[in-house]
Amino acid sequence: MITLDRLVNVLGGYGVRLCGHPETRSTWLRSVAIPDATDHHVAGDVLLAVGTSSLAEAVQWAAAAKATAVLVRPARTGTGTGDESESGSGEDVEREAAAIAGRYGVAVLLADPAVSWSQLAGVVYGLVLESRETASGRGPTDLFALADNLADVIGGAVTIEDRHSRVLAYSRSQQAGDPARLETILGRRVPERLRELFRQQEVFARLAATDEPVFVPADAGHGLTGRMAVAVRAGRELLGSVWVSCADPLTGAHRRALADGARIVALHLLRSRASADLERQVESDLVIRLLEGSADAATVISRLGLAPQAIRVIAVRAYTPDDRHAALLLALEQATTGFGWSRPGRSALLGDTLYTILPAERAEAARQWIAALHSELPARVRVTAGIGAPAEAADLAAGRQEADECLALHESAEPGAVPPAYDESWDDILLRRLRAAARTGRAPARGPVSALLRHDTRHGTRFVATLRAWLESQGDLTLAAERLAVHPNTVRNRLRKMGELGPLDLDDTRQRLAMTIVLAALEDEPRR
Repeated sequence: MITLDRLVNVLGGYGVRLCGHPETRSTWLRSVAIPDATDHHVAGDVLLAVGTSSLAEAVQWAAAAKATAVLVRPARTGTGTGDESESGSGEDVEREAAAIAGRYGVAVLLADPAVSWSQLAGVVYGLVLESRETASGRGPTDLFALADNLADVIGGAVTIEDRHSRVLAYSRSQQAGDPARLETILGRRVPERLRELFRQQEVFARLAATDEPVFVPADAGHGLTGRMAVAVRAGRELLGSVWVSCADPLTGAHRRALADGARIVALHLLRSRASADLERQVESDLVIRLLEGSADAATVISRLGLAPQAIRVIAVRAYTPDDRHAALLLALEQATTGFGWSRPGRSALLGDTLYTILPAERAEAARQWIAALHSELPARVRVTAGIGAPAEAADLAAGRQEADECLALHESAEPGAVPPAYDESWDDILLRRLRAAARTGRAPARGPVSALLRHDTRHGTRFVATLRAWLESQGDLTLAAERLAVHPNTVRNRLRKMGELGPLDLDDTRQRLAMTIVLAALEDEPRR
């Protein structure tokens, strides 16, 4: 069961557009129907208008079936839905669909003609009838069975991969298996050295351009026997690929079996991805409510399946030197893959930042989560992150701000620095805030510290460094001199000269505190 709004949002990823009757978007959908020439009384909340010759006929069928929405797949050349389509532009089709939808009170979903009815039906049935299925649910389980079947038919070891060369399933069969396949399965992704080899041989480019199987010759240096690979595609979109270990190119029935298998894999991946997308949307909505300060935070936490305990907010950014978006989407996909209850955290994407709420008392647990996420991304991706302090559910909006500030701290740190946590780095965060305030002109333009700064700039003296060392040493001349690597008498003489420049009451505790804050707000000056 799913609302029409959710169905439209997920199907939008496959080029489906909603035309007309927007007031039905909140309607719950519980059943799917397909026209049947032998049964004129089909009924369902969503009608798949297979075999209709026009938009008008499709909507009339939907109205007769008492459907809330009708999915129509126009032919490539115009507004008709069958082979003999009428001429017209895409805008004409949408205008006609909206007009007909208004007359009959049925929402019209226009599908991309490049996506087949079998793929559309797989997604719709999966969402409406099996909307709780996720990326770790039945889809990948069936993929392993499919890989085994293909291996039995073709006679070679089979691996099914997504478009990023990550392993989704593989066959039990080790016929024609090789070290490269074993390394791929153990690492759950094709090793970078093999990916580079395939790029040099333009294997990925050929898979992106054709539906025909591509042969990859053996390479003993890479532990690779021959491979036959075929693209898994939904319409124009490349979803992944199927690889078979074989010494020579497949021919005849084996080649046809590989091509047919790729089409079946596409159905599995579409249904699995649609269900996962739905779960991500629900999860994201709930997480965002918490980050923005939900009044019923305890209820939201319960709906997310998290225990009422200390929670940290983690803010993550991921990017490569030439792309600041694709890597972040990969990070989101990785962070939200699998059943919700099988994952420690819950995530949402806001702007250019991935936020995850993670039950964790210790900051190290959050750092381990970040490290695990980073390890699943391509080697070129740089990940920066910040960790909020442990918080109750009602305080996660403040936790988000803490995570954001720690993220900014990490982005300005040296490469390889560990992600900071607010409860461990609150002093650095405070100084960063003070420095930001000073840069906007909020620090006093006059006063003893400003006067000393001007004198140092004009005369090359070390008065500011001396004042800082004296304050940090709590007035101990010997300790201050050690910090500055000078004699205590030098410190004493500098303090006397500093007092001659203007009011400098070092005996006043409030003035000492104020000077300490001003010095902390400034960019670090040399200590000697």
